[in-house]
Order: sequence, then C-alpha cells, then structure tokens
Amino acid sequence: MPRPFPTKGLFVLLLAACALPIVPPAAALAAGIAIGVLGANPWPSRTSRYSKSLLQISVVGLGFGLSLGEIWVTGREAALYTIIGITLTLLTGRALGRLFGAEKNTTWLIAFGTAICGGSAIAAMAPVLRSKDEDTAVALATVFTLNATALLLFPPIGRMLTLNPQQFGLWAALAIHDTSSVVGAASAFGGGALAIATTVKLTRAVWIMPCAMGAAWLKKSEGKIAFPLFIIGFIAAATLRTFLPQWEGAWAGLFALARQSLVVTLFLIGAGLSRTVLKRVGPRPFALGICLWLIVAGTTLAAILYRWIG
Repeated sequence: MPRPFPTKGLFVLLLAACALPIVPPAAALAAGIAIGVLGANPWPSRTSRYSKSLLQISVVGLGFGLSLGEIWVTGREAALYTIIGITLTLLTGRALGRLFGAEKNTTWLIAFGTAICGGSAIAAMAPVLRSKDEDTAVALATVFTLNATALLLFPPIGRMLTLNPQQFGLWAALAIHDTSSVVGAASAFGGGALAIATTVKLTRAVWIMPCAMGAAWLKKSEGKIAFPLFIIGFIAAATLRTFLPQWEGAWAGLFALARQSLVVTLFLIGAGLSRTVLKRVGPRPFALGICLWLIVAGTTLAAILYRWIG
C-alpha cells in the first residue's frame, strides 16, 4: 500500500521558505494557491485565521517605514478621488448587480469590497445588511479570487506600461481590493510603490466606518460595525518613527520584518483558495465582481496615465 503524501511537511517547508528574503511575493502567493487548489493545505481553518492576524500585524509594521508627514501629504492628495471613486464604484456595482441578476446583498457586499478594502469592508458591512452567511461567503470568495489574480497580473502590466513607482502604487491602491494584495503587488513592483500604495489604501480603508454607518442609518440596522484597528496601529508606528528618529535603525528593521511577514501572509492567503471556495462563487456573482473590477481598474489606470489623478 503506497504511503500518503506528506502534505503537512510540504506545507511547513514552503511556509518556512517564504520567511526567507530571497522569496518574492508573487512566488509565495503562487505556491500557496497551488497548495490550496491541490487540496494539500492540512490546516485550512487555521490558515484563514492566522493570515488575517498576520496581515494586520504586517500592515502596522509598515508604518515604521513612513513619517506622519508622508502619510498626511499622500492621504490629503488621495482624499478627493477616493470619495469620487467609492461613490462611482458603489453605483456601478449596483447597476451591474441588476444586470446580472445577482442577489441584492451579495451585490452590495461585492461593490463595497471593491470600492474600499476587500474582505475587511465586506466583514464590516455584512452585519449592517443582515446578510446570510452564504451571501457573505460568496462575496468574500469572489473578491478573494480577484485579489489573487490582481497580485499576479498588476506588476507585469505596470512594467509593460512603464509606470513609475508612484503611478503603480496609486493604481494598485485604487484598483485592488484587499490591503494584502495591494502591498504584495507594490512590493513585487519595487521602488517607492509600497509606501504610496499602503498609505493610499489605508486612507480608503478609513471610509469603512462612515460608509457602514451611513448604510446602517438608511436600513435602520442595529448590526455591529467593526472598525479596522490596524489602521490606528499603522498611524501609531509612523508616529513613533517621526518623533523618535534616533531609533532609525530599529524602525528600519521592523519595517523590513513587516515586509517579509507579508510574503508569508500571501502564502497563507493563497493556501486558502480551495476548489470548494472557487465552486462557491457561482457564475453571476463572479461575473458581477470581475466586470466591476475591470471597470474600476481600467478607469483608474486611464486617469493615472492621462494625469487626471496622481
């Protein structure tokens, strides 16, 4: 009788390899996706739970690489088109939902996740909409699948179009759903793209609270609204770096550690993309999600190339 393939050993080996600086973000994600789709992830529930926690810790650590002045300037410049972008994305998402005949709550969750911050935004809006677990799972699976696609496609497209780091960072922050994929794509692109992408993305994430509160008021919902506390941690880390410059070596080390922990996070995220998750998406929500994403990504890219924003 043949011995079973040692999936646990392989998983641990790949996870440990992703902690090495020589492993790029795209390779970590690709390895994770292969593990997930092949059914070789021995701890799927733990993987999902740990990836969320590690992502939040990593984003906080990225704050040690920026000063408050850099965050303020970038956030202020992004504020106007962030508001416009969120509004237009939500309206477009609702129109596409009607066109494809997708369930109303699923439509709003996908639109909200596309407009602001992927899974975090969906998790915040689900209790407000009183969504069924199935609606939330479908929206998360749709956004999750598109996140993985964006992380693999955006860096080569950016290089093909000869985007500079600032342009790519802005495009990634505005057109990719989750923070994890934004920072992963920006890290893979290189240059100063990571700082721009992280700051603009977190500026957008701040809008989770007012948007969820507005939706709760319109629906007269009593659902609990969750604010992403890692944003506060990111600001706190940047504050320490700004007011304690004599510890620059320590801040640089923490920033480097955070960047590498993101690579590990991307492996865990990819490992959660199982065949079950892909089947759960279904044709209508996925068609809605991909059309909305292509419209947002294409419009944003055109606006950056024609220098309407940026």
